[in-house]
Amino acid sequence: MATLPLTEDSFQQTVTQDGIVLVDFWASWCGPCRMFAPVYEKASEAHEDITFASIDTEAEQMLSGALQISSIPTLMAFRDGILVFRQAGALPAPALEELITAVRGLDMDDVRRQVAEHEAKQA
Repeated sequence: MATLPLTEDSFQQTVTQDGIVLVDFWASWCGPCRMFAPVYEKASEAHEDITFASIDTEAEQMLSGALQISSIPTLMAFRDGILVFRQAGALPAPALEELITAVRGLDMDDVRRQVAEHEAKQA
């Protein structure tokens, strides 16, 4: 599956869908981003049940700023609309596969409980 380019208009709808959504924040001038791109693309072909998306931080500066992206590449993983992973830096292929396995293995009932507890403490 090809990587889906996201914009400010499509971001929210994409990351809140059911299932796993990975989002890569990148820029064309970024060396580590260019090194990570083929790793990310290859993973997207191997995992057709996952949405692989990307955001060009130069074209989407407002969105990148709103999400506090201060270093690229940054990878975010969402599952069932919940942000479950966020990390700056290019991942090697084995680490990306480990991340995908970990996100697949999450007990989402437990994650939702933890989110609810955290939100209750913030209120």
